Amino acid sequence: MPQVRDLMTKGPRTVQPDASVADAARLMRDEDTGIIPIAEGDGRLAGVVTDRDITIHVVAEGKDPTSTKVTEAASKNIVTIDPQQDLDEALRLMAEHQVRRLPVVEEDGKLAGILAQADVARHADPARTGRVVEEISE
Repeated sequence: MPQVRDLMTKGPRTVQPDASVADAARLMRDEDTGIIPIAEGDGRLAGVVTDRDITIHVVAEGKDPTSTKVTEAASKNIVTIDPQQDLDEALRLMAEHQVRRLPVVEEDGKLAGILAQADVARHADPARTGRVVEEISE
């Protein structure tokens, strides 16, 4: 069984907690991603902001994306995974918490990567991946 570290996207781009939502959105566009980790100066994960977070917590609320900080729009209760965990644990967490992406965090809290549903789809059994996608979408 492959480990998360073998499948994850390593070294994702991040924003600092004081970055604006507009900065995060531009980075999402440039990196073609729907999630941007928020990292402290020492590399510790402080949160994540997704394209959905921006839509719901900023655009739909009529807030100014240039003055709204990413921490104001960030997802709460982030589910993370350790790089040494195996794919089974990642699939279980994704299904249980209905998330398509898991920040991969070392024991010291530093961000190591992101494991996305697409990463899993490239490496896991197609039938199993399909079941997890169904569970996430419920």
